[in-house]
Formats: sequence, C-alpha cells, structure tokens
Amino acid sequence: MTVKSIGVIGGGTMGQGIAEMLSVKGLDVYLMEKNPERLDWAFEQIEISLDKQIEKWALTQSEKKLVLSRIQKVTEYNRLSQCDMVIETITEDTEAKKEVFERLDDYCPSHIILASNTSTLSLTELASNTLHPDRVIGLHFLHPVSKIDLVEIIRGLKTSDDTFNKTKNFVEETIQKNGIMVYESPGFVTTRLICVLINEALHVLQEGVASAEDIDMAMRIGYDFKYGPLEMCDRFGLDSVLAAMERMFREFGDIKYRPSFLLKKMVRAGHLGVKSGEGFFRYDKDGDRIK
Repeated sequence: MTVKSIGVIGGGTMGQGIAEMLSVKGLDVYLMEKNPERLDWAFEQIEISLDKQIEKWALTQSEKKLVLSRIQKVTEYNRLSQCDMVIETITEDTEAKKEVFERLDDYCPSHIILASNTSTLSLTELASNTLHPDRVIGLHFLHPVSKIDLVEIIRGLKTSDDTFNKTKNFVEETIQKNGIMVYESPGFVTTRLICVLINEALHVLQEGVASAEDIDMAMRIGYDFKYGPLEMCDRFGLDSVLAAMERMFREFGDIKYRPSFLLKKMVRAGHLGVKSGEGFFRYDKDGDRIK
C-alpha cells in the first residue's frame, strides 16, 4: 500500500507535530478539529514552528509555503473518507477516543488503516467500537515529532498482520523513522519506562537528596540524556505524566507506578511545565527554558 494522504484528528501539540512532519515528507494531510477556531489556532502554531526553522536557516520561505499548502483544514469526518490512513491524536480519554473510532468506522472504507497516537490506552478497547477491529493499530509518536525518529507500533488483540505490515512499511519507508513492534500493555515501552524514571527523580527531589538542577545535570551529563527527567516532565506536561502514572498504577497495581505526591501538588497548583510557563523550571512563550 502506498500512502499518499493522511487524516490527522486533533490539533493539539502532537497533532500539530504529526501533521507538520507528514507534510514535510511530501504527504497530503487533512487536519481535523472540532471547530474552525481550534483548527485556525492549530494551523497558526504549525506556521510558527516553520518560522522558527526559517530563523535557524533550516527552511526557506518557499519550502514553508509548500509544507502549508499540503495541509488541508477540515471539520467533518466525511472529508477523511479518501485518506489512505487516519491518525487520531486527541486527548488521552478512552470514551472520547472510542467515539472518534466509531465515527471513523461510519465514513472510512474498510481498507483505510485507523491509528491512534495514544501513549497508554488499550488499542483493543478502542477497536471494540468498530466493525473492523483488524484495521486498528497504535502509532505512538514521541515529542518533538520532527526530531525523534522512533515510533511505537502497537498491536491490539485483533490487529491483523496485514495492517501491521502496511503500517510498519509506512513508518520505515514512507516517513523514514524507526518502528518498534509493541504488544499491547499499559504505557507500552517508552511511557512505561520514562514515567518510572521521572517519578523516581521526583522522590529524590522531594526527599531533599539534591536540587532539581543537579538531579537533571546528573542524568544529562552522567548518562548523556538530552534533557534531565524533571525537564522531560515539564516538556511532557506534568498533568500528562500524572495521568499516565495513575493509569499504569490502576492497571498494574504495582507501587512503583504510584505517582509522587509532589507531582500531584504541582499539578494542583497549575504548574504544568512548558504549557503553563512554569514547572520544575521556567519557560518562555516559545518553550525555551529561562536560565
């Protein structure tokens, strides 16, 4: 299967990143949101992202125009019926995602692959609302999408070999990223491992063992991480990390997944990281850390 056009449902941070990356790769993208206002905002954010690349001499104005020209703004599900694949990127809410897949089932012929960018939810459960659960699969991209060349390809209970093979080919050949196959499990591989690291860093901070700055420096310099665990938490969003930890704690029942009280307190205070301008560190409106 040659993928030429892709629907992206949800214009949040991940939806914007995925839509931009796909367009840069030469694919036609149908970006969908609930209403024109949210759609315009998402499109503006993609434009801002491209402008930042122009400032760094990584992109030209003509290339920017070409990328934007491949992204069509849509608000109706019927516009996605001609796509080769649809990727859902809305909030991590099981019922909301199930509703999206149920609607997609009404409009998308059975040969169209339906993928979810979920980081923790059950693909089997999401697929249960469709008539063709064999075509439902997980495509978990990591933020920032354009810079991280890894995608988790998650198989639900009824995901067919054909759907998996086509999706793997799309990931590795069409968008040229590294794909790893994951059998469904809460948190998959990346979320499960990184959240435990972040949570342990929070315990170390809460116990007064070291400062936030020094904890992150230990992991950045000592283990060659791009960001330390606390800045990672800020960039993922403290509320998102908390939701993932709580979901894994419920699913596994293991104390290692119980979220730190400090994380809960920060979220209650509205210190969500980059999205709010303050978490364990402070950030400007462009998401750059303020020293």
